[in-house]
Amino acid sequence: MATSKCSKSASCCSKKQSASILKKSMTKNELLSEIASTTGLNKKQVSSVLDELGVQIERHVKKNAVGSFTLPGLLKISTKKVAARKAQKGVPNPFKPGELMDIPARPATTRIKVTALKKLKEMAQN
Repeated sequence: MATSKCSKSASCCSKKQSASILKKSMTKNELLSEIASTTGLNKKQVSSVLDELGVQIERHVKKNAVGSFTLPGLLKISTKKVAARKAQKGVPNPFKPGELMDIPARPATTRIKVTALKKLKEMAQN
């Protein structure tokens, strides 16, 4: 049977903590310290979890990969391939009527879209 490394009682970990409002965003170091203190893990372990999360996201959105990653309840990251655009010459300039302009070619790209899911939307409302 595995034992928990949490120094706190088991009842504290099962309760949902109410989120306090922050007046400024946290730095990475502040975030690691906060998560470490609330979970009972050390900062090195928390840092390795966040690093692994980044690796998993990269594996999902890389070229020729599945193209989407979901952090359950919070957000969904998806990719969309955008085709290349050919150059256009002699197009009317919308800002200077009567003048023609050239639009340069644009290479094919992959766009990233991050969508907030239900739990994250509810957090923002409350």
